[in-house]
Amino acid sequence: MTADRHGHPMSHTGSEAVAPYEQALDDLLFFRPRVAESARSVLDAAPRSVMGQVLAAYLGVLGTEERDAAAARVGFGRFRAGLDTEDLTPRERMHLAAATAWLDGDLRGAGRVLGEIGIAFPRDALALFAGHQHDFLTGDAQRLRDRIGGALDAWPQDDPHLGPLLGMYAFGLEESGHYAHAEEVGLAALDRHPGDVWGIHGVVHTYEMRGRFTDGIRFLDARQQDWASGSLLTVHNWWHYALYALESGDTARVLEIYDAALHHEASAGVAMELLDAAALLWRLYLAEEEQGARWARLADSWESRDDGPYYAFNDAHAVMAYVGAGRIARAERLVQEREDWLVGEPPAVDNRAMTAVIGLPVCRALIAYGRRDHARAVDLLLPVRHRLHEFGGSHAQRDAIQRTLVEAALRAGRAEWARALLSERSRLRPLCPYNWSAKARLEERFGDPARAAAARERAAAQASGRA
Repeated sequence: MTADRHGHPMSHTGSEAVAPYEQALDDLLFFRPRVAESARSVLDAAPRSVMGQVLAAYLGVLGTEERDAAAARVGFGRFRAGLDTEDLTPRERMHLAAATAWLDGDLRGAGRVLGEIGIAFPRDALALFAGHQHDFLTGDAQRLRDRIGGALDAWPQDDPHLGPLLGMYAFGLEESGHYAHAEEVGLAALDRHPGDVWGIHGVVHTYEMRGRFTDGIRFLDARQQDWASGSLLTVHNWWHYALYALESGDTARVLEIYDAALHHEASAGVAMELLDAAALLWRLYLAEEEQGARWARLADSWESRDDGPYYAFNDAHAVMAYVGAGRIARAERLVQEREDWLVGEPPAVDNRAMTAVIGLPVCRALIAYGRRDHARAVDLLLPVRHRLHEFGGSHAQRDAIQRTLVEAALRAGRAEWARALLSERSRLRPLCPYNWSAKARLEERFGDPARAAAARERAAAQASGRA
């Protein structure tokens, strides 16, 4: 029996398939677009390779694409139907269980089994990567941190994949609130591999959460050749750049980035990229920036997908696009479709709870905001504001929804709630022009003009980099 480079046995995988598997794993860890092709080459060489089939299954779910997951479920089911698991290794049987659970919509079950693999086989990079992405998609910040942290001691310092693991750990640290340590670990990952786009992503998140948008722009500018093209994370990292530009008040630069990188005629139309586009335009919508043509094109892209009830986080961003484009009826139809799905008897998939508890209240609140029923938007978002992580994403991504609550409270005249929300935000992120400009609007309408002027001056100073 052959083995991977860490000595893990690989059943039904001849020597001719080991090198392609290692290449595919390396491509996965560094977010190279060719990973799908690399994974296919493993199965071309060894169609019954258990780890090759497992890798293909994970690729089918990691992008949150309903059609990819359905195709992977069919292919993996066909493979499993003719498989005798008795002669497989314990690690392979665990991977089969994790991949099957995920394909069946049991995200929690898949995450649990992947965690067991990480404990028993801490140098299984595929289990760690898949588990890390799982924790991101389910919004589990502590597991995002500790799944990787618990395995790092098993990795020698000269292992070429220690770098991307450090990049993953940096993101887990950041989402858990350890911003300075996350930056340090992320930079250590980049010392090993400057082109580690997930490591870059981890560092930019630390700047975002601390309001260090000027540092973020400098960081991304200095490393532009390492992240700005040619990876599966290119659009997302450009989204982060656009967030920095937005904080600095440079709307022209935001739109330049949007048109060049986030959404244009050649865009792939994949969910992960469309939600970045929606989340950016929604921030401009909250600021009452008119973007009718961009919204229309983005809503067309979402509508052409005609997604079913697969991932509630994606649904919320589709609704942003429909509301932004003035297609309230289409947004309401999506909500009705999800309500009908819940009333029926869907499989016991985790997206059911994500949709019922978080997704639908958020979607209804976005629609209410679009209808200028700001009081209803507040009433819908307040009960779920501390639970938004349960339908996935990062703090930075979910902030579009948190800002919606702030803006709805201001517009609904809920001064007490607006004051409390902005007090929370400004203490967590004192360097954030948005927080201070919102405080200025609050004080102008409900408070002291002198305090409003002070808040506006502070916002301006931060946006210009003077504070």
